[in-house]
Amino acid sequence: MKAIVVIPTYNERDNIVRLAGEVLRQHPDLRILFVDDNSPDGTGVMADELAAGDDRISVIHRAGKLGLGSAYREGFKAALAMGADYLIEMDADFSHDPAVLPVFLEAIQKCDLVIGSRYLNGISVVNWPLRRLMLSYFASVYTRIVTGLELKDCTSGFKCFRRSAIEAIDLDAVRSDGYSFQIEMNYRCREQGFRIVEVPIIFIDRHAGTSKMSRRIVREAVLMVWKLKLGTLLRRLPGKKGYSS
Repeated sequence: MKAIVVIPTYNERDNIVRLAGEVLRQHPDLRILFVDDNSPDGTGVMADELAAGDDRISVIHRAGKLGLGSAYREGFKAALAMGADYLIEMDADFSHDPAVLPVFLEAIQKCDLVIGSRYLNGISVVNWPLRRLMLSYFASVYTRIVTGLELKDCTSGFKCFRRSAIEAIDLDAVRSDGYSFQIEMNYRCREQGFRIVEVPIIFIDRHAGTSKMSRRIVREAVLMVWKLKLGTLLRRLPGKKGYSS
């Protein structure tokens, strides 16, 4: 078994050494693929140094800050080429606890996508202001209503895919970024009939007092769920096949 943890980075120099150690300590079959967007703080250089000292670590360097969705698309394609059986999404700032990774690897044996859910057993989020928390929570409610996704946490970025699930999705057709990327990937998996399981996690925001959310990200997510729903309806029409553009 080869499980590759794809970790997008931008100015995470202070985190990646400890993160790499903790991730690889969780299971002997885990590998790391950093996708660095030309971090000004030298994160990419530090990642290269880690890779030079451990063949379980690889690095992709990108020209600039090109977006979370594109980082995962590029990382997934590289991980597939590297022979990954399982592909894991994970943040670089310790918002996602590496200790959950063995839980993912156990759960994925009986499904195709495991999602680390902040809302499975109540609300398990630390350091978010109430407004940010309510926006995230009700974004999942809104997504469930529009798309029919039976998930408590539709926007979680901590998850594990079986290789076959990623291979069945046309990554080049997945154009969304930010939180809508997470929604779209979940939806595409459900659309293909894959089994999705949620496991509880505790999400700890390491950037208390700031927000990665923007109006553009919110707007994209609001529109994306309707685009996904409409695309499904159109494909059900006679003679329609494949993903909508």
